This record gives sequence, C-alpha cells and structure tokens, in this order.
Amino acid sequence: MSNNKNTGRGYGRGYYIALILCAAAIGISGYLYYRNANQTETTLQESQADTAQVPVYATQGDEDVVAVATQPQSTTAAEPTQSTTPTTGGILKTAMPLEGTTVAEYAVDCLAYNETTRDWRVHNGLDIAAEEGTSVCAAAAGVVYTTYTDDAMGTTVVIRHDGGYTTSYSSLAQELAVQPGDAVELGQTIGCVGSTALIENALEPHVHFSVTYRDAQMDPMEFFAMNG
Repeated sequence: MSNNKNTGRGYGRGYYIALILCAAAIGISGYLYYRNANQTETTLQESQADTAQVPVYATQGDEDVVAVATQPQSTTAAEPTQSTTPTTGGILKTAMPLEGTTVAEYAVDCLAYNETTRDWRVHNGLDIAAEEGTSVCAAAAGVVYTTYTDDAMGTTVVIRHDGGYTTSYSSLAQELAVQPGDAVELGQTIGCVGSTALIENALEPHVHFSVTYRDAQMDPMEFFAMNG
C-alpha cells in the first residue's frame, strides 16, 4: 500500500515540474519574439528616414540629374559679381591727331603692301602724311605712358585714356613736347611730324597712328567715331 502511494506522489511532482518548464519556455520564446519584432520595426523606421533625405538620381547622357526630390532643398542666391567693363564717366571725346592725307589705312584682317620692305603684311594703324614739323596732337585726354625711339617705328609717344584705350603716335620728330607721366588734354601738342620710322621710310613724312582697346588692336576710324 505504501509503495503505491509514494509512486503516485512522485509522478504528480514530475508532471507539474514539466508543466512549469513548458510554461517558462513559452514565456521566454514570446519575450524573444517581441524583442526581435521591436528591433526590426525600429531598423525599418530608421531606414525609411534615411531614404527620405537622399535624392534619387537618374542618368541623362554624361550628367547626373535629380529625378526625385523627397524633401525641399534650401538654396543660397549667388552674390552679384562686379562688372569688369571699364567706365569712362561719359563719352570719350576724340579727334584726329593732325590734318593731313591718309597714305596707308588700317589693315589687320588682310595684308597690305609695304613699299619699304616690299612685301605684304598687316598694318595696325593709319599713316597720315603732312609737312615735316607739323604739330601732332593728343587724340583724346589721357596720361603719357611712355616715349621711346626704335629702329622700326622711330620716335613714339604712347598715351593711355579712360576706358582701357591706348593711342600710339610713331615716326615723330625726335624732339617731343611731352614726357612719361604728363597729363594731356584733347588737342594738346605732343610732338611733330617726322621721318624716323625706318620700316616706313619709303613714304613721305607722316605719323603712324594706332589704337588699342584693352591691348587688342582697334580700327582708328572707330575710335574717332566714338563721339557719335
């Protein structure tokens, strides 16, 4: 009798222990599932947030262009740049440097025959012939930049003017009326007609007059026409 009772009580304890263990296993499994589900949802939300901040690009030729923008992009207006165009404060008044006869015209787009060198070459100015000793005047107000004498163009005066213009007067007589740094007015005498340009000595006494705008050659007739 006693043996049967002990056996029944032992069987009951094992049954309840197994039942408790199963319940614990179910609880742990539920906890792990719940935690993993929360982590997955958090990762998905973070991924969606990152995706919303990144624009999608599509390829068009050799350039990448924005195809979809999920968020407005802030832009900063570019600062206005200052104009590099020189201003003169008004129209630059100009005039012929002397009265005379044009014996060689401006020709840089085509070749002109040079009677001295007996070849064809460009001619970057006007050759204005007049009696030797005739006064040569500044073609516009400005400042004498330099004076010099060389074997090609002879005695030369270079004047800089407002707006990026520069005028040059070559083949002058050796005695000049100005020197570098002098401010000159329109029509002021700077020298006299001579025959010092050896590269043009086949011509009668004259002045070789040329103009540049920002160091680029300019037709002197366009310079004279600036007065309107």
